[in-house]
Amino acid sequence: MKEKLASFRSIFTAAVIVAALGYFVDIYDLLLFSVIWKPSLRDIGVPAEQLVATGEMLINTQMTGLLLGGILWGVMGDKRGRLSVLFGSIITYSLANIMNGFANEVWHYALLRFVAGIGLAGELGAGITLVAESLPKEKRGWGTMLVAAVGVSGAVFAGMMWRVLSDNGADISAWRTCYFIGGALGLALLILRIGVYESGMFTQLVEQHVDRGNFFKLFNNKERFLKYLRCVLVGFPTWFTIGILVTFCQSFAEQLGVVGTVESGIAIMYAYSGITLGDFASGFLSQVLHSRKKALYVFLGITGVGFVLYFNAQGISAAAFYGIITLLGFGTGFWAIVVTNAAEQFGTNLRNTVATTVPNFIRGSLPILIFSYKGLQSHFSQLHSAAIVAAFCIVVPMIAAYYSEETYGKDLDYIE
Repeated sequence: MKEKLASFRSIFTAAVIVAALGYFVDIYDLLLFSVIWKPSLRDIGVPAEQLVATGEMLINTQMTGLLLGGILWGVMGDKRGRLSVLFGSIITYSLANIMNGFANEVWHYALLRFVAGIGLAGELGAGITLVAESLPKEKRGWGTMLVAAVGVSGAVFAGMMWRVLSDNGADISAWRTCYFIGGALGLALLILRIGVYESGMFTQLVEQHVDRGNFFKLFNNKERFLKYLRCVLVGFPTWFTIGILVTFCQSFAEQLGVVGTVESGIAIMYAYSGITLGDFASGFLSQVLHSRKKALYVFLGITGVGFVLYFNAQGISAAAFYGIITLLGFGTGFWAIVVTNAAEQFGTNLRNTVATTVPNFIRGSLPILIFSYKGLQSHFSQLHSAAIVAAFCIVVPMIAAYYSEETYGKDLDYIE
């Protein structure tokens, strides 16, 4: 027993702790907009009838920044090192969020969401890559599980901060304080990063003078491209759930006739409480089963059940609706496996590029999913359109997971 406890404590390295805290701040800043989008847009003078359209435009702008930032930081992490990304990305999004607190016009808001999106893109991939390359192969699943689970709880913190500020009589501009807090947390985290060392695998790779961070290598070989594509497709349910079903849950609740008031900020808290538990559970299950794929099947199944319940929630209470949202969060809590699987699929010279671009391409797919969901509404109702996209977001990832390589216990010390 003592040996097991000592073995588990050995997971808590400086790299794991700093990566987990970094991802916590990353998710706080990333999901803060989903919590405070309505009061912030009202405060800067957006008319009530334009709130939803403006909110969708801003979240699409942020996700576009994530998409481009994923490529930028991914390539840089393989060319310049994992630590360079951890420093550069957090400075970028921390300063952008502080400036976002001073936004007074929609264009200003949009520009800063785009810059923040670019900065936020680098945190997770570099952190997961550093942890995966630093821990023994039989333990890295535990390490990445802790990073993802601690990190996603940042969204719960964002919701709590908004509730505390707004419930204590703060005026409508309290959303600005929330952005200031996120920026300050990020800058404070830079101090902790000083004591973290670069990945040994990357250091050895530099000495070999091999081609590193060549993004186009992911597309010039059919087998490598399909492997990369499967890594992206597996994660589609995660951001469809958060970006559409949870962020705009008020509109869906009205369509379903939910009894009581449903607020997106509270829904984010419930969803990410579920995601935090799901990340622990999915990571634990993948370690116990010695299989990333089996754990993926289980949690995709739970997400599918959550989708069915969500779209058949006519007339239920707000509390029960929040319960379904929590279940959806738990089901999509396989994010830890998605990013771990991506890092384990590729060699050291492309690992950071893949581990950074995959989660950001998943996040960046949200505008495509929103476009599809909106486009379907010319033929179907809002609920039916969302349900069709939800079905796509379960069936396609199941197929992608089936054809993916099992990576549990895989030796990562190789190059593409």
